[in-house]
Amino acid sequence: MKILSIILGKIIRALARIKGGGSALPGLVIEKINPNFLNQVLSDLPYGIIVVTGTNGKTTTTKMLVELFQSQGLNVFTNKTGSNFVRGIIASAIESTSWKGKINSDIAILELDEAHAVKFIENVNPSYSLLLNVMRDQLDRFGEIDYTASLLQKVGNATEKAVLVNGCDHLLSKKPFKKNFPSTFSFGYASEVAQFFPNDDELYGGKNICNSKNKVDFKLLNFSDNSFEIELKDGAVQEFTISLNGAHNMLNITAALSMFYTVMEQEKLKIKDKKLANIIKDIKPAFGRGETLEIGKDKVEIMLVKNPAGFRVNLLSHKEDEKVMIAINDNYADGRDMSWLWDVDFSIIKSVGAITGIRAYDMALRLMHDDVDFQESDVNTNIAESVNNFLKLKGNKKIYATYTAMLEIRKELSKNTKVERVL
Repeated sequence: MKILSIILGKIIRALARIKGGGSALPGLVIEKINPNFLNQVLSDLPYGIIVVTGTNGKTTTTKMLVELFQSQGLNVFTNKTGSNFVRGIIASAIESTSWKGKINSDIAILELDEAHAVKFIENVNPSYSLLLNVMRDQLDRFGEIDYTASLLQKVGNATEKAVLVNGCDHLLSKKPFKKNFPSTFSFGYASEVAQFFPNDDELYGGKNICNSKNKVDFKLLNFSDNSFEIELKDGAVQEFTISLNGAHNMLNITAALSMFYTVMEQEKLKIKDKKLANIIKDIKPAFGRGETLEIGKDKVEIMLVKNPAGFRVNLLSHKEDEKVMIAINDNYADGRDMSWLWDVDFSIIKSVGAITGIRAYDMALRLMHDDVDFQESDVNTNIAESVNNFLKLKGNKKIYATYTAMLEIRKELSKNTKVERVL
C-alpha cells in the first residue's frame, strides 16, 4: 500500500503542477485512501521525529531547528512548503520519497497546527515534541485556551522520548499538564528580560510567571541587536551572534536551541560547536515573519500578527522614525473573530501611514481609541492600492499584517518593485 500511495501521489502532484496549483492535493488524496502513510515512511528515521506546535512561533522555530541540525551534517525531512496540516506533510513526504518508498533523511522536523498535531498522532508517535505556547488565537476555531492546551497535552502524551515545554507559559508549566509525559524539559527567559514578553494574563491583572527567579532548564538570559546568551540545563552559558531582530525571535531561537541540545544529548550525538555558531549567525527570518526587504533606498519589514500577545511583542520593536502599515484580513486562515484587536495597546505607535485589508475600517476605529494619528485617505480595503501608496512614503517601513493580508502584500511588493532580501 505504501508504494501504491507513493506512485499515485507523485502522479497527482505532476498533474496538479501542470494545471498550476494544488500543492497539497496529493496529501489530501493519500490521507483519505491510506491514513497510515506517514507512519509507513517516517518510522525508520534513525533519530526519529520532532513535532513543533503551539500558538506562536511554529514556522520560525521549525526553520531554525532544521538549520541547526543541518549544520551538524544531518539530512532533515520537513514540511518546507509551510503547510502545517497533516495533508501538507503527506504532500511533502510524497515529494521527498523515492519510488521505492525511502526518505533519505536522518530526522524529521515537522511544524503542525495545534488541531492537526492531534490528528497526526493518531497514526504517528513523535520521538520528541516542542510545545511553544498557548495564547488566544482564532477564537472561532479553537475556542478557549484551555481547549488549545488540551490539544498540546495529547501531543505530549503521545511522545516517546522527550517533551520540551515553555516554562514561562502559565498553562504549559503546570505539573498536572505534564503528568503523563516522558522525560520533560523546559525553556524560558530570565526575569531581567520578562518585560519583552507580555502575555495574555497581564491584560487582566495577572503576572508574568517568569518575572521572578523562575526555574527552567534552558533560559534566555539577555539579548541585544546582534547577540544573545542562553543558559543550558547544566548551568553553562553560551553566547551567540545573530542577525535576527526582535524579542520574539530571541525566544524562538532559545526554544530551537533547547530542543536541539535535548535531542543531541538523547541521541548521543557530538555537537560541532563552530558550525553551530556559524549557522546561528546566518539564520534568516521565516517567510513573512520579520523578514526585511530592501526597496529602493528604504527597508520594509513584514511582521505577521494574529493574536494580542504576539502583536504586542512585535510592537515593542517599533522605531519612531518608521512608517507603519497595518493590514487586517478575517479570512479563514486569519481567524474570523477580530475582537482580539481591542486587547492590543497601540499607543506606542504615534501615527500610521496606511490601514488596509478586509477589516481596515475596524482597525481604524481601534486606532482612534488609542489616539493614533492617521488620515482618512490612509484607510483603504484594497491592499494593492494601499501598498503602492505606502511605498511612496519616504523612510524605512514596517508592515503588521494578518496571514492572508501578508501573502497579498508580498505578492504586490514582488510585482511592483525590485525586491532584494537583505536580512
